[in-house]
Parts: sequence; C-alpha cells; structure tokens
Amino acid sequence: MTAPADPADSIVYASARGRWVLFATVLGSAIAFIDATVVTIALPTIADDLGATTADLQWTVNAYALTLAAFLLLGGSLGDRFGRRRVFLVGVVWFAVASVLCAVAPTIGVLNAARAFQGVGGALLTPGSLAILQSTFSGPDRGRAIGAWSGLGGIAGAVAPFLGGWIVEVTTWRWIFGINLPLAVVVVAVTVRHVPESADADAATTLDVAGTVLGALGLAGLTYGFTAWTERGTADALVVGALASGLLAMAAFLVAESRATAPLLPPGLFRWRPFAGTNAATLLIYAALSGLFFFLVVTLQVVAGYSPLAAGLAPLPVTVLMLLLSPRAGALSMTMGPKIPMTVGPLVCAVGAVLLAGIGPDSPYLSHVLPGILVFGLGLSATVAPLTTTALAAAPDHLAGVASGVNNAVARVAGLLAIAVLPLVAGVGATLTDPSTLEPAHRTAMLVCAGLLAGGGVISLLTVPSRTDAVRPVDVT
Repeated sequence: MTAPADPADSIVYASARGRWVLFATVLGSAIAFIDATVVTIALPTIADDLGATTADLQWTVNAYALTLAAFLLLGGSLGDRFGRRRVFLVGVVWFAVASVLCAVAPTIGVLNAARAFQGVGGALLTPGSLAILQSTFSGPDRGRAIGAWSGLGGIAGAVAPFLGGWIVEVTTWRWIFGINLPLAVVVVAVTVRHVPESADADAATTLDVAGTVLGALGLAGLTYGFTAWTERGTADALVVGALASGLLAMAAFLVAESRATAPLLPPGLFRWRPFAGTNAATLLIYAALSGLFFFLVVTLQVVAGYSPLAAGLAPLPVTVLMLLLSPRAGALSMTMGPKIPMTVGPLVCAVGAVLLAGIGPDSPYLSHVLPGILVFGLGLSATVAPLTTTALAAAPDHLAGVASGVNNAVARVAGLLAIAVLPLVAGVGATLTDPSTLEPAHRTAMLVCAGLLAGGGVISLLTVPSRTDAVRPVDVT
C-alpha cells in the first residue's frame, strides 16, 4: 500500500525538483526495461559467441525474469517499510553491479548466474520508481507525473529495439549490459540530490519471508523443469523432480499466504470475480506477448536472414501504436466499460499472431511481417490500458498498491513460464540457431500464442463487467 502524499509536503510537478524526480524514476525503470528487451535481440549472437544451447538461451532470459518475478512484491514491501528512495537506490546500484558481471561473463553459465543476480536488483528498483511518484506528488500533479512516467517509458520501449540492434551489430553483445553502468551513475546522483525519502507509516512490521521463499522455489522448480525438458526428455528424473518440487512449493505458497498476517498475495482479493478474471486474462495475454516477441526477433535473424538491427526494429510499430492509441483506448473503456475492449483486443492480437506464423526464409518485411505486427499492435493497444485500469479498480482503495503489484507480478510470471514452456511445446530442439528446426517451431509457437490470446479474450468476456462502476469490489477484505 502506498500512502497518499501530504499536499503540504508534496513537490510541484512543474518545478525544477519535480522534473528531476521524474527524470530519476523514468531513467531508473527504463534501464531495467530496456535491458530485458535488448537481451532477446542478442540471443543468436550470444549463442555463437558462448556456444549456448536452446536451454542456455532460455535461461539468459529466464534467470532474470525468475528473480524479478519472485521478489517483485517483496521489493515493494521493503520500500514501503524502509524507505522508497533507499530501496530504489539499492536496486539501481545492485542492477549496475550485476550488469558489469554480465558484460564480462566468460561463459554462458556465468552470464546466466549474473542475470539472476541482476533480476533481484530489478525487483528492488521497479516498484520503487512508481511508488516514489505516488508519494512525492499529490492531486492533479500526481496524475500528470504518472502519465509522463508512462509516456516516457513508452519512448524508452521504442528506443530499446534500435539501441539493442545497433549495439549488437556495431560492437559486441557485452555492451548491452555495459551501457547500464553510466546510466545507473546518473540515476544515483540525481536521486541522492533531488528525490525525497518516503515510507508508509501503516506498512506491516513483518515481512512475508515464508511466502517469498516458497514462491521463489516454486517458480524456480517449474522453470527449471520445463527448460530441462527440452534437452533431457520427459522421463528424466531431474525433470520430474524439478516439476514436482515446483508444484509442491507453489501449493505450500498458497497455504502460507492464506495464513500469513501480512501476505504478499492477499487471498481475499481473488474472491472478487473481476479481480480474479482480470489477472487470469493477464496471465494468458502476457504469456503470449512474451512468447511471441521471443520467437519473432530470433526467427527473423536465424530463418529470414535479418540483421540484429533490422530484427530489433521489426516490432517497433507495436510500440508506436501503443503510444498513440492506448490513452484513447483507456478513455473509451471508461465510457463503454472494460468488457468489450478486453474481449475484442486479445482476439485481434490473436489474428496478428496467426499472420506472423507465416514468416519463412527471406520473408520481406512489408508483405510478411508488417501486416501481422500492425494487427497485433492494434489489438494490444485496445487491451493494455483497460486491463491495467480494471486490475487496479477491482481492488479496495487501501489495497490499490497491492493490486498493482499482484498484476505486475502475474505478468512477469506469465512471461517467465512462456519462455520456459513455449520452446518445448513448439519442438525447437536443442538449438535456436538451426533454421530448418526453427521455422516450423516458430509457426507452432505463433499458433500457440494465438490460442493463449483468444483464451484471454474469452476469460474477459466471462468475468469482466460491462459497466465500469461494476468493477469496484463490494465485500472484499
């Protein structure tokens, strides 16, 4: 929970200090976001340089995603209790140190261990950036600051593919991590000088250590089991043991959350149908989103022969459409209710995924890639703003911060599991750099993503109210 700022203590958005606070939080969160995006573009190059297998490359993405998802809610709780600026700074420094370790990694094993270390830093800084804005600004200034944070974050998303592709093509993949160090120095300097400290006086005095540990073990077991399955097969004892351990730990996590005095994941929220349905739709939609972009940028390089820069820029229209249309989609959903956009949007995305399934050797961008990208971008633009708004509105006001953290964590877990499971389902085999294997696997992956998106639309149809006012909970505690 983030306590509202006292207007007497808040900073004016249009002031110099207000702009510095916005700059620090935008750049801090952008470092983590850009890094996660550009790594996918560099996967074929990393595979060639370090001799990585499919499972190795999955861990290059998932080692970071695993620790980020596992500790994201804890990071928000730590900020509320010990100071949001303090935890944000720790996260930025942690992320920078881990980035250096990634940049100098001599083997794929060291790289993936450093990526896991990096994810912990991301879990500390990511929730802190928005919490700082919520506690620093008040009234209309808070809305303006959060809107600017979202818009500038979108610009960072547009820059990331170009930056990642250019770095990989002109220098070496190691600089996609090395560039984080000077950016982190800037964030730390601005934060120390301009960002005020804040904490939640009503924050729980105890941390949900049991829930955090069990959740992390459960995600780790499932992720490792599905990833190892690709190379070892279903009958392997290690695969079976990891999956069984993961399931047991997740079951224990649910039991622990039902008994905890200050749970990371309040079970009562999920008794409210709109909240449960919105997060279930989030799980499917974001799993498809992560899986689609993971396969797309790799397939464009390995199968279609695109350069890293060209592959990185290929999804750029999605970001542009999101920047242009998401605010309008959010405003429209407030008028017409969230059910229609949250149902139609994912179905349109599914059509885009089906179109992208046709990518093959030497596929021209304008005729074979862009149509699917545009359709997918239109559907995503209609979906994301209503989904996020509904996830927050479907919780009581005093749990708005928790609801935001839960929805963010669900999206991260969805991406984590998608990267672990989708290569297995698609039959990609032991290497992502074999064109003859990757082409049919890409087609299967796109169709699976289309099915997940359609499932997200159906869940929204069945669980999300037609009227905006009906989203608000009645008896949830």
